[in-house]
Amino acid sequence: MVGPIRWIWAFLDTPSPDAARSWAYWAQVTGTTLSTPRGDHGEFVTFVPPRGAAWLKGQAVGSGGGTHLDLDVDDPAAAAREAVRAGATVVAERGYVALRSPGGYPFCFTPARPGRDPAEPEDEPEAPVEVLDQVCLDLPAAVADQEIAFWARLTGWEWSATSPPEFGFLRRPDGMPVRILTQRLSESDGSVRGHVDFACASRPVSLARHLAAGATVESEHAFWTVLRDPLGRRYCLTDRQPRPATAPRLG
Repeated sequence: MVGPIRWIWAFLDTPSPDAARSWAYWAQVTGTTLSTPRGDHGEFVTFVPPRGAAWLKGQAVGSGGGTHLDLDVDDPAAAAREAVRAGATVVAERGYVALRSPGGYPFCFTPARPGRDPAEPEDEPEAPVEVLDQVCLDLPAAVADQEIAFWARLTGWEWSATSPPEFGFLRRPDGMPVRILTQRLSESDGSVRGHVDFACASRPVSLARHLAAGATVESEHAFWTVLRDPLGRRYCLTDRQPRPATAPRLG
């Protein structure tokens, strides 16, 4: 364990030419407002909810895209050393530490902001309609067990199997805004990747909203729907009930 995780951020990474369009879509479907872009090239934005602390950010990248996680900790350098002992690889150090998990999933250790602690959540809105609150790590079979063990050790959060059996999740502390889900893929090898999931009070209602915003349906399942955003990013709507502790109001 790298020490207490003070906050966890989900990042949507998008190639620079498409970033503004992507950010506008995700602000619409999450019911958030975009911050002023920041960074040396305006490459970072925060999706600011109507109430409470933010937990979703966007990054314009040179190529590729996908998702990554930022973990706020008291000492990013010490956390990185522990992560390397657990099998991670350091990619860059710039006041924060960028790494890849043993299976290749990108994440960062970032300095914790004073006063932010999941044991003391912000004021809670009532009756959320839906909330983006989960990053699913898609694990090729050859690395699944190693990757699950890595993330459990890294966070200190207990991993639990669920149903269907290819899924499991790490039990986040109360007030932590993002849950980490793991999914064992049928493919045998390759790099770990990730996608975001929404918890929906009514999946049909949420589906109608996302389709109206420009999403398309890739596949339907018993407890979730796989969508593509207008730029092709895959994500899911699920039947999990939204947690009011982290959910913004949606119009």
